[in-house]
Amino acid sequence: MQKKIRELKDILQKAGFIHHSTKGIHTRLVHPLLKNEPITITGKDEDKIKTYMTKEVSHKLEMLKIIEHQDSEE
Repeated sequence: MQKKIRELKDILQKAGFIHHSTKGIHTRLVHPLLKNEPITITGKDEDKIKTYMTKEVSHKLEMLKIIEHQDSEE
């Protein structure tokens, strides 16, 4: 069963992403460590996640892991 946008937003918020105001069905999430790399999710909470959104979120979460790992080493 394919995940819903609501679930994707929950994952990102648990990872520390913060919702920024947007219009319509767009949701913009930014993480304090990735300020120049926002994620824009298009769709209503009950809509299914599109493939490109899954790839983008996975990429941003990987970037976040790398940055957090580098910060913990310092």
